[in-house]
Amino acid sequence: MKKVLLLAGAAVAASLALAGPASSDPVWSGQCGIPEQQTVWGEYGWPTLLGILARPGTLLAVTTGHGDYPAEARARGAATYYFDVHMKDWVGTPAAPADPSTIEGAAEQQYQWAVGQTGGCTTPLMLENELFGAKLAPPWTGSYAQYRADVLAFLQDLAAQGAHPVLLVSQSPYTGSTAAISWWLEVSQVADIVREIYIPATNVWSHGAVQGNRLLREHYRQAVADFTRIGIPASRLGLMVSFSTKVGDGGRNGLQPASSWFRVVKWMSLSLQQVAAETQLGSVFSWGWQEWSVAQKDPAKPNAACVWLWARDPTLCDAPARLGPRFDSSRTEGQISGLPPGAVCGSSRYGTFDTADLDSLQALTGSYNTARDALLERLVEGAYAPVGSRAVLAVERTVVATSFGGSRSEYLAALQGAGATVPTARLVIATEIRRARLEQMRVVATPTAGQIRAFYRANPDYLVRRVDVSPAPPWLAGPEGMVLSDSAPQEVFSLPAGGKARVATLLGTYTVRPLGSARRLSALPLPRVSPAIASAIEEQERVHAFERWTIRQQRAARGGLVCVGDELPDPSVVDLTTYLPFLRVQ
Repeated sequence: MKKVLLLAGAAVAASLALAGPASSDPVWSGQCGIPEQQTVWGEYGWPTLLGILARPGTLLAVTTGHGDYPAEARARGAATYYFDVHMKDWVGTPAAPADPSTIEGAAEQQYQWAVGQTGGCTTPLMLENELFGAKLAPPWTGSYAQYRADVLAFLQDLAAQGAHPVLLVSQSPYTGSTAAISWWLEVSQVADIVREIYIPATNVWSHGAVQGNRLLREHYRQAVADFTRIGIPASRLGLMVSFSTKVGDGGRNGLQPASSWFRVVKWMSLSLQQVAAETQLGSVFSWGWQEWSVAQKDPAKPNAACVWLWARDPTLCDAPARLGPRFDSSRTEGQISGLPPGAVCGSSRYGTFDTADLDSLQALTGSYNTARDALLERLVEGAYAPVGSRAVLAVERTVVATSFGGSRSEYLAALQGAGATVPTARLVIATEIRRARLEQMRVVATPTAGQIRAFYRANPDYLVRRVDVSPAPPWLAGPEGMVLSDSAPQEVFSLPAGGKARVATLLGTYTVRPLGSARRLSALPLPRVSPAIASAIEEQERVHAFERWTIRQQRAARGGLVCVGDELPDPSVVDLTTYLPFLRVQ
């Protein structure tokens, strides 16, 4: 048949249009006994694992040289596909590509083998192992260009005979040029592309359940995105993972004990299911069950195979019964599916935040990321300083009284004008109260004489006033003394002398009795105002200490956070009163 070489640059746009997003099943699902489903799962298998892997609902690879293995697998209810381990024997290598005139004959021979090995199926699924140099950027050398042409021609010839070829790719594909994109698009017209992602179980286990599963999902998503972003539909793509027990081949990689490996196997299956559902992936394949050498033999493989099937579908193998009570049978640990309905992010320690809160803060801030970051801060800080509704309502009443003359209707109109609701405003108020409380919990150093002198010289116009306050507030060193406008509520400096008033703050309400008029800081001698300056400096330092503390706590919490799409918020200190300035209360 005619060999189609690399597409010309002008044809790329048309190919992209043909290969747009799709949610259909793989073109080969439902054929040759293969289950008809959105994502088809297939295993390489091995004769010693037939009793576990071969059953109705599974798909097992067959190769030459295994006697009656293919027939026995089908007799147990499994569908079969052909795995061509040595595609290089037909298409050559980058350094020594095959003679183009031999490609068609090799494809016909392999097709006939596949038909025989799959029980006479004339539309066999054929996995071709594997493309060399996927990451190489054009312009290619003459020999490598011929190798790529041979691979494409081989796949085209298999498809022309009725087969469903699948090209295995072990490296991230280079897609940074028209020529490279054209080649991948041409392949996708006649074959599926399956990306091999072999992450050692030791690496995954070292991250723990939450971060280990996140690591898996992120690698799987990226592997799919490498191809979908150039226009190849996910239904023509797949992923292959390894369960090899040879150190250095991905898979178990020497992880001990076996129970730890079984949990990683479970995580792999669950994470793949998550990504397959998100992307509408066409296929998932497993590799590494084979025992070609002593290094690849492992008595734990049968149990691992059972866990692999069970995590996908508990009816395929009863892993909890097989492994006993010590097997961790949780199907939600580290999984996005473990989040409660409506939750966006959550952790076992800090709880969750949901879509409603995210939507309300996004409407207020105009930024999805800012809203998410603010909710992470709220989630973490809330574990250290819970804020009750009574405190929030008290501050809300203060805001209405001081900023809106007691008119609640004007307050509600201001919220509406800012794109906020009452629940959103109360969320902001609670955040401000919590932050004020947490700031007071910070322990800071006593200011030095030099710091006090520098403050005195730098801020001559600050107001200072002698007051008596009950109960003793954090902005006054004792029940009576000097306070600065930098740290005390501004209302303190406008109160008439000779009386007393109640002053509401984020930290509570205080009875304030002025003991003199307000004066400029520079009008009083340094020794007299030093205690007030020290209190103001300590207040500033508590603010900075709080910011450092909350960022540390958020970073630590982020490691255990599970979020939809693994879109994690960033540790930050978000001042939500920027968007609702009338909610600022000292």
